[in-house]
Amino acid sequence: MDELPPYLVPHSQEDTRVVYDDSDLLIIDKPHHLLSVPGRHPLNHDSLIKRLQGRFPDVQAVHRLDLDTSGIMVVPKHRVSLSEIARQFQRREVEKEYTAILWGELSDDHGSVELPIATDWPNRPKQMICHERGKHALTHFCVLARASNRTLVRLKPVTGRSHQLRIHMQSLGHPIIGCDMYAHPSALAASERLLLHATRLTLRSPTTGNWISAFSPIPFEL
Repeated sequence: MDELPPYLVPHSQEDTRVVYDDSDLLIIDKPHHLLSVPGRHPLNHDSLIKRLQGRFPDVQAVHRLDLDTSGIMVVPKHRVSLSEIARQFQRREVEKEYTAILWGELSDDHGSVELPIATDWPNRPKQMICHERGKHALTHFCVLARASNRTLVRLKPVTGRSHQLRIHMQSLGHPIIGCDMYAHPSALAASERLLLHATRLTLRSPTTGNWISAFSPIPFEL
C-alpha cells in the first residue's frame, strides 16, 4: 500500500505575542494554525519554539497546544526552569483554563466529564474513548453563555491527554465548532477555525515559588 503524502502546514502569518517575560520563563500567546514544536517534515519546521529560539536560543518546550488551538503557553528559558516546570505539570499543579464554543445549546450549566482516552491507532492522530486501555481523563466545564444553537464554555482539564477537550465535548453531543477531527459536518463548517482557545495559565515561579498567572482574551465571538 502506498504511503499517504506528508501533511504540509501552511505558513502562519500571525505573530506570537509575549505575555510575560522573566529570567526563568516566557509566557506566549500562540496564534492558531501554528505548530508548538517543529514537525518531522523539513517544511514543517515553522513553529512557536523555532520562532522564539531566534531571540532566546536556550528555550525548550515543556508542553504543547494543538496546531489549531490558540492561546497561552509557558516556555522555560533554561534547563533548571524546564525541570521545575515539568515537575509542576507532572504533579498537576499547573492550572489551565480554556474557552470554547460548542455546537448546540448545552443543557447543564456546569459539570465534569471523566472518560478514559486512548489512541485510535488505525486513524492516528485521532484519539478515542476507550474503557479497556484508555488513560484516565477528567475535564470540568462551566457554561458562560448560550445563543443561536451555540454554547460558550470554560473548560478546565485536570489531566492533559491528547485531544482531551475535543473528545470530552463530543461525548456530550456538543462538539467544538470548527474541529476537523471530531465534529460532524455542520459543526465543522460553522467556522473557518477551531473555536478553542487557551485562556489562562497559572504556575509557580521556578525561582521564588510565587504564583504567576497569565491571561489571553478569546479571539472569537459567540
